[in-house]
Order: sequence, then structure tokens, then C-alpha cells
Amino acid sequence: MRILGIDPGIGICGFGLIEATSRTKARALDYGAVTTTIDAPLPSRLKEMYDSLNEVFDQTKPEMVAVEKLFFSKNITTGIAVAEARGIVLLVAEQRGLPIYEYTPNQIKKSLTGYGTANKTQMEEMVRVHLGLEKKPKPDDAADALAVAITCGFLYQLGPDEGYRFSNSRRDII
Repeated sequence: MRILGIDPGIGICGFGLIEATSRTKARALDYGAVTTTIDAPLPSRLKEMYDSLNEVFDQTKPEMVAVEKLFFSKNITTGIAVAEARGIVLLVAEQRGLPIYEYTPNQIKKSLTGYGTANKTQMEEMVRVHLGLEKKPKPDDAADALAVAITCGFLYQLGPDEGYRFSNSRRDII
């Protein structure tokens, strides 16, 4: 199963494609980040992201998409921009008719490390270990996206009767 994980962001949007062959086995096929022009107006940045993500989807040909759910930070302005970028990710996946799975940061941390309060360094190391990589993936946003994809691979293998709620093409873990 080819799973494209996305770590949404307006300045940097990480992506990571894995091939999940079982609940415990996956390998990285591609990863990186989409960036937007910092001083451009928000609508232009969203268009840049839309165009770039379409290229990523064309090149990676995923069978499903896993996206990190938004968590609110102290800076509401940044949170709104990230939410808008996340909307672009969901739009591109939905336009292609791909199943979309969404996970909170705590769900991702728990699935990779066993506890929901793992730090960034621990998460990057677990991504490296789970995918058998020699080095931690860079940039950090790509490592985060790979973590989302790995989480989907782990949890998807459980099947729809073991923890998923279906609504249209979106699937949320319960």
C-alpha cells in the first residue's frame, strides 16, 4: 500500500511516501517538502502549495493519504494559515478520490513510540528505525510526514472494524 503522509504548513509542507507491506513493515519511497514564497500574499502562497502538491501527487501516485490533524497553538494567526494550507492538502487528495486518514499529533507519537508525549528527537529516531534509514530524514517536516504515513500503515492494517469510523471518503480513527 502506497501511503502519502502530509505534515501541513503554509511555509513548509512536509510529505513522505511509504510502501507499507504489513502492519509492522514499511519502506520510504520518497520524502521532502513543498515550500511557498514567504513574502507573497496568502492567496498566492495557497496557489503555490496547490500547484506543488499536485506535482507531488502526480509523481508519487499514492493509494491513500494520511494527514496530521491541526492542533491549536498560542499563535492563532499562524494556526489559521496552517489550517488553510491543510485545506489545500485535503482538497488535492479529495479531487483525486483518494481515501484520507487523519491523525492527531498524540496518536502519531503513540503509534511510533508507545507514548503520546515523545519529543521531536525521539520521533525522528523512530521514523529512521521503522523505515530502516541510515540517517534521520530531513527536513524535519518530511520526517513528520513520514511519521504520519507510518501511523496510517500501522493502523490501516487493523482494518475498518478495529478503530475506524467511515464518512464518505474520510476515515477518522476513534
